[in-house]
Amino acid sequence: MSKPTSPWSVAGDRVRQRELKRDAVILAAARAFRERGFHNTSLDDIAAVLHVTKPTLYYYVLNKEQMLFECFREGLNRIVRACGEARDASSSGRERLVELVCRYVEAITSDFGWCMVRAEDQDLSPAMSARIKRLKSEIDQEMRSLIRQGIADGSIGACDPKMTTFALAGALNWIAHWYRDDASLSAAQIAERFVELFVNGLAPRPDGVISGKST
Repeated sequence: MSKPTSPWSVAGDRVRQRELKRDAVILAAARAFRERGFHNTSLDDIAAVLHVTKPTLYYYVLNKEQMLFECFREGLNRIVRACGEARDASSSGRERLVELVCRYVEAITSDFGWCMVRAEDQDLSPAMSARIKRLKSEIDQEMRSLIRQGIADGSIGACDPKMTTFALAGALNWIAHWYRDDASLSAAQIAERFVELFVNGLAPRPDGVISGKST
C-alpha cells in the first residue's frame, strides 16, 4: 500500500494540523479498504501505515464504521460539489453534463472510489446509511435535471431522463470495479471515452430518429 505523508511529523497551526491528521486517517483507511477490503482491514493496519498507535486514531474517528462512512462521504461530496458547479454554469445542459461526467470519473478513480461503490451500505448503521443514500439521491436528481435542461435547450435529444441517468451513473460507478492506478488510461482519458460513448450519443439527431422511432 502506498503510504500518505504523515502530518504527525510536521509542525504547524494546531487546528489546521488536526484537520490534516484527520484527512490522513480517512485517506489511509480508503486505501486500505480498497486493497484489502473493509472486513479484512483492522485499525492496527491503518495505524501502522500512519506510524501512530491505534488509540491515536480515536482522536479523529470513533471506529472503523465511521472511517468507512467518511470515505463514502468524501467521494460522494466531490460529485455533489461538481453538481453544484454544473447547476450554476451558464452553458448548455449537455456541456454541463460533460463537465459533471468528467468530475464523476475523477471521483470514482480516486482513492475513495472503491468505498463509494464496492463497500456495502449494510456495513453502516441505519443513520449513516440514510445519510449516504441522501447524497446519492441528490446526485441522481442533479443529473436528471441536467438532462432535462439539455432536452429543453436542444443540446440533448429526446430521451427518458430517469432511465438515461440510471444507465450513465451505472456505467460510471462500474469503473470502480475495474480501474487500477497502473491502468493504461488516465482518469481524464477514461472520461473522454465515456463522454464520446454516452454523452455524445445523447446529441440530437438530424433525422429526428430516436431508438428507431421518429420523434
